[in-house]
Amino acid sequence: MTRPGGEWRNWGRSARVRPQRIEFPAGVEAVRRAVQAAARRDLAVKAVGAGHSFTGIAMAPGVMIDLRELTGVVRVDRERGRVTLRAGTPLHRVPALLRPYGLAMQNLGDIDRQTIAGAISTGTHGTGARFGGLATQVRGAVLVTADGELLTVDEDHDPDLLPAVALGLGALGVLVEVTLQCVPAFVMHAIDRPGPLEQTLDQLPQRAAEADHFEFYWFPHTDVGLTKTNTRLPDDAPRHPLPVVGRWIDEELLSNGVYRAVCAAGTAVPAIIPAFSRLAVRLTGNREYTDWSNRVFTQNRGVRFREMEYALPAENVRPAFDALRALIAERRWRLSFPVEVRFAAADDLWLSTAHGRASGYIAVHRYWREDPTEYFAAVEEIMLGLGGRPHWGKMHTLDAAALRERYPRFDDFVALRDRLDPRRRFANAYLQRVLGE
Repeated sequence: MTRPGGEWRNWGRSARVRPQRIEFPAGVEAVRRAVQAAARRDLAVKAVGAGHSFTGIAMAPGVMIDLRELTGVVRVDRERGRVTLRAGTPLHRVPALLRPYGLAMQNLGDIDRQTIAGAISTGTHGTGARFGGLATQVRGAVLVTADGELLTVDEDHDPDLLPAVALGLGALGVLVEVTLQCVPAFVMHAIDRPGPLEQTLDQLPQRAAEADHFEFYWFPHTDVGLTKTNTRLPDDAPRHPLPVVGRWIDEELLSNGVYRAVCAAGTAVPAIIPAFSRLAVRLTGNREYTDWSNRVFTQNRGVRFREMEYALPAENVRPAFDALRALIAERRWRLSFPVEVRFAAADDLWLSTAHGRASGYIAVHRYWREDPTEYFAAVEEIMLGLGGRPHWGKMHTLDAAALRERYPRFDDFVALRDRLDPRRRFANAYLQRVLGE
């Protein structure tokens, strides 16, 4: 299905574009036809999922291929625990698709509105020092290349390309199928606790190493670390989910409804923010429950924001966080959104932010109606000085020259791009900046 181009905006309202054409393919052949038609008209093509990237990575001034109709399970390999999904399948639908087979995704981020293709292509990750990002779960992929042909990459077909294709930024083609290595379904025991910030920081290496999944949040203007510790349990472990009313109060009324109102008011009267932050750490972040893994990993984020996140060598998380905290105090900024700290295992994906090193992530946010430029620029300077790599789907200012120094396989990826898309059918302004012309 084709529609004339209307204005497209991402979720964070940090990018917008008016494509010349928008395609809504419901099958692989429709994607092929869309790419071939664009080539005949010499138009650039970009696939878009849920629009949850904060950068312009999905911007499509030529032809936008909206993958919302390309969803569902293609096949299941029960013996190996592998499931092939159509690329536009939203993450929040995946648990229900996997449950009949007794399977689950090994790890998830804290937001599940993205499509599987968008999540892996931008390096989306969760937390857990022994677990990689979502793209490390990819065991195969099928993409439509610049000439409209299909390229299958898996252990039997061009396996040496999988570390590039699994996290490809949308620069190598349009993903149409993704094969995931799943695990037996499991539940998690979640403990959310506030604690003294200094104690949280002092114990950071130990807690990250010992827990299956550990992270913490810090609201500026407070001295509290809101910690989240999740332990994996077999699927037959007793579940004690949060009471429906209690969960609604925590995650909808307070974390979305009241929080949205405070963020909006804080743009006009920043002086109210510190008092609210101190109240927030007293009212939230103190609960314990056991539930299906996806219900523990993910949360509903209804308040729009913009985000920058940097991956650091794990040992540099503490000095980076200390420098960030000192910066906020020095500049006397009033910040309504918390700082988030997470962890991930090293991997071998060419453009993964955790390539070759155990990594910690520091993410900063601003309410979408506030200008993040000054805050993000100052934080970015700290992160770059400590070996940081920016999340591909979140705001940053780096270009190809700066990124080449931070990724050992950067030139290999660019060479593969030259081979698969020499005419830059899948290019846009963001990819030109981060990968070069």
